[in-house]
This record gives sequence, structure tokens and C-alpha cells, in this order.
Amino acid sequence: MGTYLDFVNLKYTPKEGDLICSFYLEPSEGVSLKKAAGAVAAESSIGTWTHLSTLKPYMLNLAATVFSIKGNNIKVAYPARLFEPGNMPNILSGIAGNIFGMKAVKNLRLNNISFPKKIVKSFKGPKYGIPGVRKILKVYDRPLCGTIVKPKIGLNSSDHAKVAYNAWVGGLDIVKDDENLASQSFNKFETRLSKVFAAKQKAEKETGEKKIYMINVTAETKEMLRRAKLVEDYGNEYAMVDIITTGWSALQSLRNENFNLVLHAHRAMHAAFTRNPKHGISMSVVALLARIVGMDQLHIGTVVGKMFENKKEVAENVESLKKELYGLKPVFPVSSGGLHAGMVPALVKFFGKDVIIQAGGGVHWHPKGSKYGAMGLRQAVDATVKGIPLKEYAKTHKELRDAINKFGVYTGKRQI
Repeated sequence: MGTYLDFVNLKYTPKEGDLICSFYLEPSEGVSLKKAAGAVAAESSIGTWTHLSTLKPYMLNLAATVFSIKGNNIKVAYPARLFEPGNMPNILSGIAGNIFGMKAVKNLRLNNISFPKKIVKSFKGPKYGIPGVRKILKVYDRPLCGTIVKPKIGLNSSDHAKVAYNAWVGGLDIVKDDENLASQSFNKFETRLSKVFAAKQKAEKETGEKKIYMINVTAETKEMLRRAKLVEDYGNEYAMVDIITTGWSALQSLRNENFNLVLHAHRAMHAAFTRNPKHGISMSVVALLARIVGMDQLHIGTVVGKMFENKKEVAENVESLKKELYGLKPVFPVSSGGLHAGMVPALVKFFGKDVIIQAGGGVHWHPKGSKYGAMGLRQAVDATVKGIPLKEYAKTHKELRDAINKFGVYTGKRQI
């Protein structure tokens, strides 16, 4: 196997245990598509740019093989033995490592991965997933609704807790920290946990409903684990983590501790490599990896809000979270980013009932406070589940009426 072309065999039939990657590939000027495809397979398995005198005959069955080239779309089969079981960083260093920086490649995007059972089963997968989350909340027949404390950063711990409390008593199931709130001097982690957890318990007692607080534990790995243990010791059911900035190794460490915590995954920084349709990695792949590693919930786009993904891309993200995958629990999709009460019917039409609808500015805009904005969002969910048009329901629900007077009812035009 002395050349890149040796790694191309369009007659190869993938074996049951192969890991299969689907790429979009544009070769650099002067390089054939077939040679560039072979370069991807070679450099991500046992080959390189020149002949190797160190290559042994027993290694040949470890070679990755390009078995399909259709237009600019190629498929590569990797023998599972190339990868260490239960080691996501190792797997990604192979199939998504140096290949993106090769001169032979102008553009390369990893669009999909099909994992064999042996690799999937070497990871823990979600502990709770959709069934476990619904069991905690005892809510089975509607979408979950929540908010993000806004401003996303800057509030002190006491004011942070007040915002959370008002959202809960306004009818929301969930309040979460935003992605860049950790343990800054103005809002220390331990103080915030104490104050918001107390507010949660108060809201639960007053409303008779279970409430959820997703506190952000993102930090250096050892510190993250310490914070997660503290959250568990408090009796809080949830922890939130920024999965991309934290890294796959740290995520595995968090999941492998087997905390009694639902792990809510925020995707901050993903668009740095998922947004370009020709180069990088698709968000649906990120969703699949997060599920295999063991996240229970994941942000996947909005379709109707301020995020860039279109309907097809969001549908692919949801598919990665919910499709049958060797018995792994389905992950709760989270729709968040530029949402408001007037968008709820469109969101439910697209996602169905198994979605978490999170509105930040769409709740905290209300001049009477977060409670009123929360009431409007919850009323929109209730109306939609009952099959009542929002404008009709708003006639007897003033908080919803205020929300749709402010934002309108989404009718199909994408918000910018």
C-alpha cells in the first residue's frame, strides 16, 4: 500500500463491524477526487504520503477503504480494531484528525458516522434520556418549557435566584444557567447553587410542580467533577456542561462518575466547525457523539429562531438523538435561541411533544417581570397542546396576549 489510490476499492463491501464515515470532499487543484479520497482513508488509518518500509503484512486488514464515490460525497469504512473501545478522543483523532488539514484536500466535511455495535457499547450512553427526564418531572403529555437566566452573565447570585424563582412560579419547568457563567467573582458557583436551589424548593412548594435547575458545572475536569458532586449532594437533579469547550475526554469523565444527575449538554462553539456546509463536522455528528458518550439533553437548533440551521439540518440533529442505536436511550432535543411564545405552535408541529422549549429574552422581556413572561410561554404551550389557536387562547390569558402583541405569532418567516 504505497500510494493513496491503494486505499480506494469501490468493489469493497463494508463488514458488519466496520465504522463508516460519510464525507463531502473537494480536492485541491490538480488532485483527482479519487486520490484525495484515498488520502483521507490513508492518513486516518495506516497510510501516509509515501511508501513505508515499516508496513507489515499483518497490518493490511487495518487499512481504511474508500468504497463509495458519488459526486463529491465519499464513504470510508474503518475496521473497528483501529480504535480503542471507550475512548472518544482516540476515535476522533483518527476519523476527524489531520485529514482536514491536508494539501490534497480543499474542503472536507464529516457529515455522518455509522458506528458498529462493539464501539457504541463501549460507552455508557445516556443515564436518563427522554424517559428519565419525564419521570423526574412527572410530565408526560406536553413539551417541557424553560428559560435561561438573562442577562446571561453579570447578575449577582441573589438576583440570579430571583429571576429563576419568578420563572418557576410563572409556570416554567426549567431554569438554566447560560454557557459562559461559571464561578466568576460576581456570582460564585457555590453561592449560586445554594441560593437558586433554595428558590427552586420554594417554587416547588408554592406551585405543587417539580422544577428543574440546570446549573453550569463547566470547568477544568477535576473542578468540574467536584462541582458536579456538590450539585448531587445538594439533591439537585441536573448539571449543565458545555460539551465542545470542555472536550470529549472530560465529558467521558463526567459521565463515567455515574452521578445521579441529568446531564444537559450546551453546544457552545460548535458553529466554528459545523456551520460551513463544505468543511468541518456536521452538528448531527456532534449530536450522535454526545449521545454515545452519555448526555441526556442537547441543544439542536430552533428552525424558527435566531440560529442558522435550516429545517433539514435540525431534523438530522434530532434523528441522531432519537434513532434506535443498540438500545441507547433517546436524548431530549432542546430548542433554544431567539424563541418566544408566538413560536410555540410551529415548534410543536416540527418537533412533536418530545422537545424542551427554552426562551430567554422571550421570557424576560416583560415589563412586569420574568414571572409574567414565563406565564405567557407556559400558556402558549398549554394552548398548543389543547389545539387552541394562540390568538383565541389569548382572549382569556392576558400574559399570552401581551407576548403575542409584542412578538406576534410565527407564520413561517424566518427570524433574523
